[in-house]
Amino acid sequence: MSDDFSSMTVAQLKELLKERDLPVSGNKKDLIARLEGADDAPAQDEAPEAPEASQDKDDAWDDDDWDGEGEDELHTARQKPVLDDATREALALRAAQKAKTPTFRRTEWFRYARLSRSGWRKPKGMDNKQRRNYKYRGSLVRVGHGKVAAARGLHPSGFSEVMVHNVADLDAIDPAVEAARIGSAVGGRKRATIHARADELGIRVLNRRRDA
Repeated sequence: MSDDFSSMTVAQLKELLKERDLPVSGNKKDLIARLEGADDAPAQDEAPEAPEASQDKDDAWDDDDWDGEGEDELHTARQKPVLDDATREALALRAAQKAKTPTFRRTEWFRYARLSRSGWRKPKGMDNKQRRNYKYRGSLVRVGHGKVAAARGLHPSGFSEVMVHNVADLDAIDPAVEAARIGSAVGGRKRATIHARADELGIRVLNRRRDA
């Protein structure tokens, strides 16, 4: 059998190793030795191990699934707002308009990294190419790019955002139409407390962390 392996190319040997779920690293001698070792190993010794390994994986997977389902039941992170037909149409129209809105870049954003990371600024200067509407300098923010007034200030999900900095701020939120957004200065311990209280009240947290 070794003579047959010696007459084969490295690519052919690797294909045989892949079919047998064996590593394909090493030179030609290593590949041949690995194939010969697999042929010499008794097939009966490998047979009983496969069901046990698969059973252990299934059990572990069931445990992971059960834990995940438990976490989903503990919190409702995807609540939907109660909206009327007019608001739904306004949100859909705003989304369609946003898809056609150009990307607004600051003047010479391509030249300086700090400008590429900053937000929009109105171009100034008598000779400013962007202010003079040279097309190769990018689009300008104009009144015509404004969105639907009925959907202004609403989250894409339809909720009205309410800034929250402590647990007491949650009591003033209407879960049907409002969602909480935790302030950036809130620490991890207080954030966990806000998450737990929001779950009790059925309030959606828009910037909820995955590990919470």
